[in-house]
Amino acid sequence: MTETHWAYAERMDAAGLRDLMLAYGQDVWNLAFILTRSRDLADDVSQDVFLKAYRTIGTFRGGSSIRTWLLAIARNTSLNAKRTAFMRRTILMGRVADSRSSPSAEQEALARRVSDEIWMQVLAIPYKLRETLILQAKYEMSIREIAELLGISEGTVKSRLARARRRMMDAREEVEQDA
Repeated sequence: MTETHWAYAERMDAAGLRDLMLAYGQDVWNLAFILTRSRDLADDVSQDVFLKAYRTIGTFRGGSSIRTWLLAIARNTSLNAKRTAFMRRTILMGRVADSRSSPSAEQEALARRVSDEIWMQVLAIPYKLRETLILQAKYEMSIREIAELLGISEGTVKSRLARARRRMMDAREEVEQDA
């Protein structure tokens, strides 16, 4: 979206909120799901993110993109949700479905199986590694943006990315050996 954060702040009404949700809602939900491993919790987190954004848009100063700001809120809200004892006991991992249609049922089933296997591998790596990998691969954030969002050094981001990629490669090799 080409609007600046000031344009959002000036017209943060129902229409402005809807525009934000349309532009960034899927990114926010995807990150929340990846961090919480729960569709229901991702729905709740996404709603909370946009309510927080609606209430606090005036505090956004443009040090990052509006997308990065929303993803930071999503990350923090997801972490807070996961910290509660109730959530730790009840989080169940859902299946990530591919919403694209395929020409045939067989191709669709095969694509879903491969996608599920990859996501299972991603969700199996440690949280800190998974988080950095997703922010770079899915959200195409730079090392600097990831470092800012997570509050860590760029070197730590690079290290986590290297370890996450190594774990993914090891998991892939293990699957190939079992086949």
